[in-house]
Amino acid sequence: MCVCCVSVYVLVVTLYSTLGVPAIVHVLNETQAKHIITSSKLLETKLKAILTKVPSLQHILVVGSKASSWPGYPQGISINNMATIQELGARPENVARGRKRPRPSDLAVIMYTSGSTGIPKGVLISHSNLLAGVTGIAERVAGLCEEDTYIGYLPLAHVLELNAELVCLSHGCRIGYSSPLTLADQSSKIKKGSQGDSSVLQPTLMAAVPEIMDRIYKSVMGKVEGMNALQRTLFILAYNYKLEQLTKGYTTPLCDKLVFRKVRALLGGRTRAVLSGGAPLSAATHRFMNVCLCCPVVQGYGLTETCGGGTLSDLWDYSTGRVGGPLVCCEVKLKDWVEAGYHSTDKPNPRGEILIGGANVTMGYYKKDSENQDDFFVDDCGQRWFCTGDIGEVHRDGSLKIIDRKKDLVKLQAGEYVSLGKVEAVLKNCPLVDNICVYANSEESYVIGFVVPNQKQLLLLAAQHCVSGSWEELCSHQAMEELALEVISEAALAGELERFEIPCKIRLSPEPWTPEMGLVTDTFKLKRKELRTHYLDDIARMYGGK
Repeated sequence: MCVCCVSVYVLVVTLYSTLGVPAIVHVLNETQAKHIITSSKLLETKLKAILTKVPSLQHILVVGSKASSWPGYPQGISINNMATIQELGARPENVARGRKRPRPSDLAVIMYTSGSTGIPKGVLISHSNLLAGVTGIAERVAGLCEEDTYIGYLPLAHVLELNAELVCLSHGCRIGYSSPLTLADQSSKIKKGSQGDSSVLQPTLMAAVPEIMDRIYKSVMGKVEGMNALQRTLFILAYNYKLEQLTKGYTTPLCDKLVFRKVRALLGGRTRAVLSGGAPLSAATHRFMNVCLCCPVVQGYGLTETCGGGTLSDLWDYSTGRVGGPLVCCEVKLKDWVEAGYHSTDKPNPRGEILIGGANVTMGYYKKDSENQDDFFVDDCGQRWFCTGDIGEVHRDGSLKIIDRKKDLVKLQAGEYVSLGKVEAVLKNCPLVDNICVYANSEESYVIGFVVPNQKQLLLLAAQHCVSGSWEELCSHQAMEELALEVISEAALAGELERFEIPCKIRLSPEPWTPEMGLVTDTFKLKRKELRTHYLDDIARMYGGK
């Protein structure tokens, strides 16, 4: 639907289905939207109550519904299902009606961010921006053709998924649609004994966010721990052997067939390339996926403001922690951040704030002139640049590594700087941790954390120390918080974190954070502001009632 609109010069505005009602009203009114495409569920649960607050809205298209009438809705708003729209489009008078073709500089999409830092901002993406981003990504993924099948399960309102699907459409690849809850055989919405979407579709291409890949990694490692001694030893030997061979540039067909075939089957068994984006992928998960999925897992870096384009690893690069070199559509340079001690003249690797310039850099934010001036600039050669706020270092081979983020940096009372994202990335490798949000107050001397524990690991820890109770009781038990903190602290030291970076107190959350709760985005990025509000009482408790 998005592609159809863009091709006939209809401006598309994206909205995440998990946005709160105030944010939805803000976006619809800011863009003065006249048409909206939605599902019958979202129409009833979110849109019905706000229609009177959006005076510009005239037409609603309901996808996946056979209903022909919708009583109880405001007059003046036309509501139709897809079948009715198709009938209207088939009429001769409508078929003959053409629209002017868009120019490269015309707006194609106003893509609203998922709101991880507050009210979502609308990024202005032109047709030339889209083409540049798609060209850059496609050039790095060799052999795209009609025989490829892509599985899409991320929201199209996210620039990673939009770019991935446009790349596939431009090369004739098939696209099958799924969801995070039905992706694999073990997904929560798949009946036991039934096949997940990946097993049925058997995709060759996939875009993933680290949260999904971390789940696969911990699920498989949990099964490895449950093997008998001989099976576990054979798996570890095969894993280490293949890892060594990959670093030398060799393949291991025998190991792939005898040891890793079942792991590869989790994603259908035919996957030839997986692109990870949206957030940093931990080194442990990255190594595991490269070995056990028997296909390249590459990391990329880009933002909505750069139309998803920035850097992307080559398929043959099996190194971890890096996001590859610049795409052909853009350039990357580093800007000194003196306050934190990052300089483009640092040895052996230059470091600094990442700036991306090129045809993929978007036109700014919708109705946010002051922010345009802060984040975007045009150099003396007329090239447009975007200041990402991320800190990177460039390696000798031209590959980029993300090492910090300006907005995640907190200065403690004693003057130490703590990178929240860096600490979280290290602690997510701990088997006890399913998800974690690190918090620091500049008026305090230590760091605290909110942890979604792995249920199996926490129950095992409780049994070892004779602590009993329901799941909710265990997560609120002070003794379990202390025991979990010991395990997490050991993982932090093993990950070479400084003492001041390690959380001194934690709060265990019995519920996983989901987009529906409003605590993470649709791509599972932490919403720090919402998490802080959600755990306000716990923050006061962990900081001694302050």
